[in-house]
Amino acid sequence: MTLDEIIPYLPHFQALLNTAATVLLASGYYFIRGAKPDLHRNCMATALVISSVFMISYLTYHAHVGYMPFAGQGIIRPFYFTLLASHVILAAVIVPLVLTTVFFAIKADFNRHPRFARWTLPLWFFVSVSGVVIYLLGFHVYPPEM
Repeated sequence: MTLDEIIPYLPHFQALLNTAATVLLASGYYFIRGAKPDLHRNCMATALVISSVFMISYLTYHAHVGYMPFAGQGIIRPFYFTLLASHVILAAVIVPLVLTTVFFAIKADFNRHPRFARWTLPLWFFVSVSGVVIYLLGFHVYPPEM
């Protein structure tokens, strides 16, 4: 299979990756609240790997496809573009936050790690969930006009 044959499937793959990241983030939170740091670490590390694979897939897709206009009309447009704008801005913000939070975890600085994680987790969760909503709106509810 060539890259050109794979490209049309990447948005669906990316939605699965975002869904998996969301489940792992929620599970990681559950485990740390339940004083299970090993399970928490495993979930969060896996979410980081999955999100990294997502980013590679996303950049590959948009490098080949470019801009995809949103087909929805009417009242959904301001909702969609507001969601998209907040998603894109927070997706850029979340990268250094995740890296900083992971850095403190690796250094076993459990004074700073939770202080950053209190901000990182909800923002990362929002980016993952909003990514799935944007995918559903842009590819299923209002599919692109071909």
